[in-house]
Amino acid sequence: MRKLALLVYMLVAFLYTQTTNAICIGRFYVFDFTTYHSYIYIVEPEPDLKQLEALGDKAGQNKNWELALKYYRQLVQARPDIANYHYKYGGALGMLAKESNKFKALGMIGEIKKSFETAIKLNRNHIEARYALVELYLELPGIVGGSERKAQQYALELLTISPLDGNLAKGRIAEYFKRYKQAESFYLQAHKIGNSKVTKQKLINLYKLTRQFDKLQNLG
Repeated sequence: MRKLALLVYMLVAFLYTQTTNAICIGRFYVFDFTTYHSYIYIVEPEPDLKQLEALGDKAGQNKNWELALKYYRQLVQARPDIANYHYKYGGALGMLAKESNKFKALGMIGEIKKSFETAIKLNRNHIEARYALVELYLELPGIVGGSERKAQQYALELLTISPLDGNLAKGRIAEYFKRYKQAESFYLQAHKIGNSKVTKQKLINLYKLTRQFDKLQNLG
């Protein structure tokens, strides 16, 4: 019977910090009448995912990639089932790699790829992760995994998901390899579909690069 009286009451108290990012911690007080001892259990609160994401996004906007990684890593750890968290983590890691020395950057490539690939596995229609992989495979030297074939593979996947984004990706690949006629064709198709500032800017940049100023004027 005395064992049945082990827990008599539980009191929950909340402590608040005075900072702008106040965190609430639950303290559970338990009294054991069999030993006449009291115990305190500290329960950590669930992380505020929206706040962490906002902080990561803000750090990214400020190009503070290490800080952005810190927040995105917490998101991935808290909810590994959310595709966009993996995508943002991979993106921040990729930007950090660009600003690092070559040897350090090489050590990051595997994790960057894995992050984008995981985002696609979790969300089969994830457009941004595929476009990021197109860029990655274009910019990497062949000796460390760069591949036009793989870039084209993801561009084709984009084409089936979103003809607009697929044509932009195909145009990007063609432009990268200086196949400017092909690039123009893909960008014109994308502009026909989207008719947006983004699609127009792709054509403007291409015409400036190739010094086709007559087409630039006709574009308006």
